[in-house]
Amino acid sequence: MSQDRDIIDAFLDSIWLESGLSQNTLNAYRTDLKKFSEWCNGRDLGLVQANRSHVLDYLAFRMQHGFSSRSTARLNTTLRRFYQYLLREGWIQADPMLDLQSPRIGRPLPKSLSETDVERLLDAPDVSDPLGQRDQAMLETLYATGLRVTELVQLSLPQLDRITGLVRVIGKGSRERLVPLGLDCLDAIDAYLKEARTQILGERQSDYLFVTRRGSCMTRQAFWQLIKRYALQAGITTDLSPHTLRHAFA
Repeated sequence: MSQDRDIIDAFLDSIWLESGLSQNTLNAYRTDLKKFSEWCNGRDLGLVQANRSHVLDYLAFRMQHGFSSRSTARLNTTLRRFYQYLLREGWIQADPMLDLQSPRIGRPLPKSLSETDVERLLDAPDVSDPLGQRDQAMLETLYATGLRVTELVQLSLPQLDRITGLVRVIGKGSRERLVPLGLDCLDAIDAYLKEARTQILGERQSDYLFVTRRGSCMTRQAFWQLIKRYALQAGITTDLSPHTLRHAFA
């Protein structure tokens, strides 16, 4: 144990001189190495005597005790750097961390809405008003297709094929894809196109599917404000982002 402590101190001094790491990072390295040292000492080993099999056993021990992938990935970084130091200084002849992969760290799942919340949000616009009918059609389209908000607000009439129930979307990198709309979405769009769109435009002309009174398309920011307003109106307490309905669609 005394030798382990001295080696850890020497290693931390070395990487501090080499990389100028913060005190928090050095403390994290010390904690990782101290815990591994205690595990090794319980098996009559020191850090210098631990081989690849011991490292794998320790990782399995951590998995059995519920340690997260993130903390294990950090441990792997610590051990990899530590044993490279021992190899360089001549303490060991073989690196037990060679070709040992770190666990994948999953991305956190995006926040989404429950099915009940989605229904309340879709029912929030006042469809007796032309703008409300447009807003409901936009919400139905976003939920039915999983389009990006930018793709939604910039949809044009030629992109919509109501006979086949598809919309041709031009996404990132000018890549095109065909996306099915679904019956509820098509009904909402048909209801909007029947009267509301003409009422919103007045005498103006526009190729955009979802129009403003100026005859242009809505901005992403304006649509986001609409979502927040309707969510408040529907009593939805879940934190929303511009992509929440995309995640609910997924």
